[in-house]
Amino acid sequence: MRTDLAVIGAGPAGLAAALAASARGVRVTLVDAATQTGGQFYRQPAAGLGAGRPEALHHRWRTWERLRDGLAASAVRVLTDHHVWSVEHTADGFAVHALLGPEQEESVEVHARAVLLATGGYEQVLPFPGWTLPGVVTAGGAQAMLKGGLVAAGRRAVVAGTGPLLLPVATGLAAAGVEVAALVESAGPRRLARHGRALAGKIPEGAGYAARLLRHRVPVLVRHTVVRAHGDERLTGVTVAALDTDGRVRPGTERHLPCDTLAAGHGMLPHTDLAESLGCRLDGLAVAVDTEQRTDVPGVWAAGEATGIGGAALALAEGHIAGRSAAARLQGTAPDPAPAALTSRTRLRRSAAALDTAYAPPAHWPERITDDTVVCRCEEVTAGAVREALNLGAGDERTVKLLTRAGMGWCQGRMCGTAVSGLAGCAPTPAKRPFARPVPLGVLARQHPQEGLS
Repeated sequence: MRTDLAVIGAGPAGLAAALAASARGVRVTLVDAATQTGGQFYRQPAAGLGAGRPEALHHRWRTWERLRDGLAASAVRVLTDHHVWSVEHTADGFAVHALLGPEQEESVEVHARAVLLATGGYEQVLPFPGWTLPGVVTAGGAQAMLKGGLVAAGRRAVVAGTGPLLLPVATGLAAAGVEVAALVESAGPRRLARHGRALAGKIPEGAGYAARLLRHRVPVLVRHTVVRAHGDERLTGVTVAALDTDGRVRPGTERHLPCDTLAAGHGMLPHTDLAESLGCRLDGLAVAVDTEQRTDVPGVWAAGEATGIGGAALALAEGHIAGRSAAARLQGTAPDPAPAALTSRTRLRRSAAALDTAYAPPAHWPERITDDTVVCRCEEVTAGAVREALNLGAGDERTVKLLTRAGMGWCQGRMCGTAVSGLAGCAPTPAKRPFARPVPLGVLARQHPQEGLS
């Protein structure tokens, strides 16, 4: 299969990029792992569920309708249920390798002159005692269950951690009939107040969420954190406590909240696996791009959360800019400026940077992890094992990984990398993975068959 531009990821950034490039006469193929376009932000329930009002679960539904209708009317080729595991350079551009369907045992290739990475981000969850109990889910996971499956994660929930995602998760669960015992946010109002100018555009949205929390009588505990989750066979409750200005638990402030669900999240991290395998430069943990959203690898663009966590509106602006730029470069013309998108991107990046600072996890969270707390769930490595590796001289994620196997499991460190670096006292570093997802050996054998053997 051949195309001019392969856009990987059908969330807000990928949709905006595909539509912008296609509108300028470029052949575009949009590839995504989900069964429907929209990404996590615009995740849709399956048609068979018969959702009467899916818009009730979404923010900015009209924007989604414009994207959906625009895609249906465009010449963009859409490949859903295609799980991209690698992108490699070829003599005439790039080969995008994807595994097909839920079984993911067969691989197909899309050959493109250029590639646009809109791979999004994934949740960051910091461990705490009891976080592996059934009933403890990520905040994004609870939201995905509600949006995609019309399933509430439980009957009485606590939503905890830090970051803007907690607000739509708490209000969404409450609107679905779940009793939300509390929204537990580790950041305090003063942090947000320090960035008042940069966040001025977010005030109406924040006020809307506040009104919904009040309407559903959801208690909000700011500058609090979950200390422990309780239960034997499954979650029965959590202990929360107040934090002092340094991010340490204030003695004597613990309280128990009965619940059967804990939706926990501590922000998001960019998905950079494909960009790294192509040799794209990173800026911290995100893909580095120029003003046109180009990476430093010729023929590769990136947009959305992969270039820095900033939300759907920023992803749309970046995707639009990237799609226009890719189309122009492929056609050998100068990029057509998009003043409105450029202005929006500048403003939204400023807001994103302010939110990132305001919602930073508590500085001393590693001190609350007991030695018997599992840090790497895939390999069942405990915090005690990590600390033992540190005592043996390990000082970074890679050395801890070699000594304990933390990060060697199915998720390849996506879930535990931040926790290991926090316990080691070092900054998180991108993990260089040859493939973006697990690949059957049979697929690899067919990709590179041995030659010259008799």
